[in-house]
Amino acid sequence: MPHQHHVAGYENFLQKMKEFQGNQEVYVYYGGSKDANGLSWCDDCVKAWPNIKSAVEKYLNPNAHFVYVEVGDRPTWKDMNCPFRLDKNTRLLQLPTLAKWLGPERLEGEQCEKFELLELLFGDE
Repeated sequence: MPHQHHVAGYENFLQKMKEFQGNQEVYVYYGGSKDANGLSWCDDCVKAWPNIKSAVEKYLNPNAHFVYVEVGDRPTWKDMNCPFRLDKNTRLLQLPTLAKWLGPERLEGEQCEKFELLELLFGDE
């Protein structure tokens, strides 16, 4: 089972990412913040999460790190100055987004629901 982490908000995200150095394999999932019932306000995130969770458990290298990031509530995300949109390392355009940290590999929106694409993303390189 890969190392799993959960952070909420941009500042907490920045702090967490400082922990990863060198050639560590790190994947980051960006989704809308969750409500009191544990569900994201982002419907696409809710649809994608079961397949992502399953793919992480099945295909991700046990030595890898998986970071679940809550980007904020709907108004925070919709703000074009949302720091997750502007950060050169995240460049978020839509939710959900699943990306290899500091790499070009990424899935966005409905792609995150497709188990075969998740397998490709997490599979052996």
